[in-house]
Amino acid sequence: MKLKNIIYVVLMMTFSSCSLNSDSNTPQVVRNEWHLRNVSGGLEGVNNDLGFNTVIWIFNESSSSLKIENNNTNASIEDGLDSGTYSYSLDEDGNNIFLTIDDYEMGSLTISTNQLIINQNLTSNGTAADGFIYTFRLVEIIE
Repeated sequence: MKLKNIIYVVLMMTFSSCSLNSDSNTPQVVRNEWHLRNVSGGLEGVNNDLGFNTVIWIFNESSSSLKIENNNTNASIEDGLDSGTYSYSLDEDGNNIFLTIDDYEMGSLTISTNQLIINQNLTSNGTAADGFIYTFRLVEIIE
């Protein structure tokens, strides 16, 4: 019976590309970065696309902190918050999740596999029509 189990484990590892030896050189995800790709809405109805590495948000779940690297040099383009480290929290109210950064509620938060959307038009206090919608794309940093 033990031989049968060993053969089964070896076959499963073969088909799943695993090995019995741990390889310290195997690439692993080090961190997830959220790159701001688009800002739309506001009173003027803006719709601005931003390039990768222009504005990067890095959430640290264990410390509930958010590091922002804002490299936007064009003051006429809405880009959210300035560079710095902020505290954040997530609050659920029914079907919505709201993101609060340093005691300021940013709006509703929607996360999919590789996209994060912050909608300032939907807050825990109700809806608005003049907020911004920030759309981020996930970049996994692998080393």
